[in-house]
Amino acid sequence: MSFRPKPSAFALMLCLLCATASRAAPHRLVVSSGDCRDAELSGQSKAFYDALRARPEQRVLSAPEFAERLFPASSRSFEDLQRQLDAAQDQFYEGRNARAAQLLDDALSDIRRLPPGEPRWKLFAHAQLLHGLNQRAMGKTKDSDTAFLQVLRLQPKYRLDPDQYAPSIRQAFEKLRRDLARTPKVKLSLKSTLPASDVYLEGLGMGQTPLTLELPAGSYELTVVKGDAVSFPRQVQAQGADTPLLVDLAYEGSVTAAPFPCLSAADGNEERTWSHAVRLGGTLGVEEVIVVRLERPSSGPKWFAATVLNVDGGQKLREGGFKTQGLDAPGEALSALVDFVTTGRSPSNLVVMNNANGKAPWDAGNARGTTAASGTGTGADLSAPHLLSEDATRNTGAPRQGLRTASYVAVGAGVAALGGAGVVRLLAQKDLTGLEDRRKANGGQLVSTDAQAVALRNSLVGKSHLLTGLLVGGGAAVVTGAVLYLVSAPAKPAPVTLGVTADGTGAGASVSGSF
Repeated sequence: MSFRPKPSAFALMLCLLCATASRAAPHRLVVSSGDCRDAELSGQSKAFYDALRARPEQRVLSAPEFAERLFPASSRSFEDLQRQLDAAQDQFYEGRNARAAQLLDDALSDIRRLPPGEPRWKLFAHAQLLHGLNQRAMGKTKDSDTAFLQVLRLQPKYRLDPDQYAPSIRQAFEKLRRDLARTPKVKLSLKSTLPASDVYLEGLGMGQTPLTLELPAGSYELTVVKGDAVSFPRQVQAQGADTPLLVDLAYEGSVTAAPFPCLSAADGNEERTWSHAVRLGGTLGVEEVIVVRLERPSSGPKWFAATVLNVDGGQKLREGGFKTQGLDAPGEALSALVDFVTTGRSPSNLVVMNNANGKAPWDAGNARGTTAASGTGTGADLSAPHLLSEDATRNTGAPRQGLRTASYVAVGAGVAALGGAGVVRLLAQKDLTGLEDRRKANGGQLVSTDAQAVALRNSLVGKSHLLTGLLVGGGAAVVTGAVLYLVSAPAKPAPVTLGVTADGTGAGASVSGSF
């Protein structure tokens, strides 16, 4: 007699459980748009970002990670790094070359994060030359030459101070200069979408765009700057006969990381902002970008608005906003806006969605904004939360919440039943072992006169029935819970939307959606 549950049933139930848990939220980026120096915009954008990150199911790129990936900054000042180079030089002269190498490597990693310019290049050149000296002292001539070439490939006329460098070092440096002069060069042709932009390689100013440089083949860190616009730092591989490169500084220079991730949009060109936001999301590897902004119409109220963009397709998924006053956004309105942009539905009429004709209240002037705020358009005034229909909220939220709770109860009961089946199986194994011992004691047969064998057999039959019931009941409960979970998922927005507007000159209606 064997009691082996079918593995396929367990596998099926495990797959169902995994499927219900795999509905992960998309990876999102929150970025503000407008005047990036506006304290009110930064404060309300940060509040929205914090409210979104507070939701445990959301995956949002953090502001520090945004800054680290696009604009890695040094944790130390020029003065701090200069003191570290002085300490490394002392270690070198005292013969502690390993410690000097460690200090130099650490300093170089931070020097590369400094803003481009002459001060950074001087630190970089000093560190590389000291690195070359230290490597030569350790007998690593090849590594020493590599460090010296980091300076010579960008400043071929660089001269060593005879008061600081021994004749043998200066001779080796001059030989590297001559060899480098005979090395074939690569043309690096640089252009920028903002004309006459300053070009920096490893922090050293090389000229203005359009610019063609002849350089030894290799990797160079490139930064392009014009005024406050700074490109993303990038490694450029100069190779082959010619390496052309166009830097879209109009886009990259519009991105800032402090005080909050922001896209500068001083001209109010909305389509360009959406395009830049989608490109930024692709650079950072997120699935959706939420662009938040303060809308200040020429007349009417001020709005805090959010637009959700899909990165792969570039589509605008949804847009919503609410009226705001002062530097701080109302917590209830922020929570409602987070619900709307993440699920497509709002639990509160505090959030004002787009009208059916595609125009938001903040885009249509005072008349449309007044209609929306009064409760006759797409939303309710923040100062009148009593306009929210309690019956509507109760009818849409409570049943789904009840189904979700029932799904948890059903899955929990099913798992408990399956766990009980495992316990029964272990108990049955003990009876099966005892029955096998009685069979051996009776010469390989089970006889009806053996009372102990009969009792064990009856016990096994009872446990078999119980085990079957637990497996079937537990499996049914898990499947039922999974179905209830899926049924209780948030409802999608209605496929058809009706918009009605009215003012002193007349009334209008429009219908939009999927037909």
